[in-house]
Amino acid sequence: MDKQKVTEFFDHLAPIWDKNCSHNDETIARILDNAGVKAGDDVLDVACGTGVMIPNYLARGVRSVVGLDISERMLGEAQRKFPGQQVRFLCADAETYPFEPGYDACVVYNAFPHFPNPEALVKNLASALKPCGTLTIAHGSSRETIDKGHMGAAREVSVHLPSDAELRRLLEPLFNVTVFVSNDDMLQIVGVKR
Repeated sequence: MDKQKVTEFFDHLAPIWDKNCSHNDETIARILDNAGVKAGDDVLDVACGTGVMIPNYLARGVRSVVGLDISERMLGEAQRKFPGQQVRFLCADAETYPFEPGYDACVVYNAFPHFPNPEALVKNLASALKPCGTLTIAHGSSRETIDKGHMGAAREVSVHLPSDAELRRLLEPLFNVTVFVSNDDMLQIVGVKR
C-alpha cells in the first residue's frame, strides 16, 4: 500500500467525511470504557481524521488530546471544529513518528486497515505510551462489515484486518491483552503496556 495514495484518498474525502459517516455513541462509549480512558488522561488519537472521537474524550474530562493523522485536509477539518488549547493536532505518519513516552492512552478507531505495517505501528505506539498505558485498536462494526467496506473505493488504501489470533500476536510482545471483543457491533483489542 502506497502511503501517498492513502494521504490523497483522505485529503479528497475530508470536506465530505462528516456528512457520510455515522457512529454509534453507545459503541464508542463501550470502546472507551474498555480502554479505560478517564478524567485526567493524556490521549493520542491515531488517524483522528476530522476528530470524530474528540467530543467523547473531552466528555470524559481528559487532560489533553493530540489528534494525529497523515492527511492535512482531515486535520484541517478537525482543527476548525476543535480550536481549544486542550486539543492539539499533528500531521505525521504514526508508524514512524519519533514519539516521546507521555500518553496514558493511544486509540486507533476505525482506521487500522489503512496502516500497511501493523507491526511497526504497534511498536511505535508502544513508544508513545507511559508505563501501563493502554493501546486500543477498535472499530464500530463487525469484522465482516469492516472488510467488506474496504473492498470498494478504499481497496487501494486498505488491507484486510488481521485475524483475531494475529491481532493478539501483534500486541503480545509489548502489551498484556486485557480486552478482546469481536461481535456484530464492534471489534476491539486493548493492551496494557508492559
